[in-house]
Amino acid sequence: MSAAVDKDATGKSVSSAFAGPVWKQGLYAAAAWLLAAIVTVAFPDVVPWGSRDVFVALLVAGAVVLAGLAFGAEKLGGFGRGLIHYGPWLIALGLWFAAWELITAKLGWLPKPFFSPPHGLLHVYIVDWQRILICIAYTARLWTIGFFSGIVLGFIGGVALGWSKRFAYWGMPILKLIGPVPASAWIPATFFLFPTTFQASLFLVALASGIPVAILTASGVNSVSRAFYDVARTLGASTRYLVLRVAIPAALPHVFVGLFMGLYYSFAVLVVAEMLGAKYGLGWYLQFQTAYSAYANVYAMLIIMALLCSGLVKLLFVVRDRLLGWQKGVVQW
Repeated sequence: MSAAVDKDATGKSVSSAFAGPVWKQGLYAAAAWLLAAIVTVAFPDVVPWGSRDVFVALLVAGAVVLAGLAFGAEKLGGFGRGLIHYGPWLIALGLWFAAWELITAKLGWLPKPFFSPPHGLLHVYIVDWQRILICIAYTARLWTIGFFSGIVLGFIGGVALGWSKRFAYWGMPILKLIGPVPASAWIPATFFLFPTTFQASLFLVALASGIPVAILTASGVNSVSRAFYDVARTLGASTRYLVLRVAIPAALPHVFVGLFMGLYYSFAVLVVAEMLGAKYGLGWYLQFQTAYSAYANVYAMLIIMALLCSGLVKLLFVVRDRLLGWQKGVVQW
C-alpha cells in the first residue's frame, strides 16, 4: 500500500518543495520581500506618505523570518505544511508589494489621493488606530445583533415554510416578493417604522441575513426524503420528533448555504446601514473619509472589512464541519 503524500498549492508533493533540508520557496519568498524593501527605501516618494521606514522594517523582518523558516519548515508539523502550501502566495505577495510601491509612491502612475502605496495604508493604521478600533467595536455590536436576530428568525420561518403547507401557502409568496428587493431599498420605510437609527440599521442587517436563511432552510426541509419520515413514524416518532430530529438535521446542508449567503449580504448592507446617522462604525468611517477624499483611509478600512468577513467565513466553515461531520460521504464537501 502506498503512503499518502501531502501536496502544496501547485499540486507537487510537499517533500518536492525541499532540496535536501531547504524549503526553496521560502528562500524565494524572502528574496521577494527583501526586493520590496529595497524598492521602498531606494527610490524617493513622489509625494510623502509617512511610515515608510516602519514598512521597510516589517518587510526586512518578514524576509528574515521566511529565510529562517526555509531551513526548518519541514520540522514544524501542521504549521510547516500550511506554510509550504502557501509558499507561492508568499512569493507573489512580496512581488506585489514591490510592484505596488513602484507604480504608486515611486513613479506616481497611480497618483495620490486616489491610490495609496502599502506604507500609506500602514500609516493610516498607525495614526488612526484608536478610532478604527472604536469603529470595529460599533460595527461588531451592530452586526452581531442584526445577523443573529436575522438568522434565528429566518431559520424558524424557513422550518415552518418547509414543514407546513398552510404556512407556506401564505408565507412563501410574501417571501418571494420581498426576497429579490435589496435591503437598502427599505431605508425610507425604516425611518418611519423605527424610532432610532440604530434600530433601523439592525432591521436592515437582519433582513439581509434572514431572507436567504429562510429560503434555503425551507428548501432543505422540503427536500428531505419522505422515506425518512415513514421510517420514523413506523418507530413511533411524534411530529415534534420528526421536525427536530429528522427534518432539521437533514436540512442542515441547505441551512449552512443560507448562512454563508446571509453573512455576505449582511456585510454588504453594513456600509449602507451605518450611514443612517451612525456616529461610529466601519460604514460610517468609509463615508466620512470619502467625503474628505482620504482614500488611503478608505482602502485601509476595506482591507479590515475583508479580513473580518473572511475570518467569519472561516469560522462558519469550522462550525459546519463539526456539525455535519456525521454526513461525510453524503454531503459534497
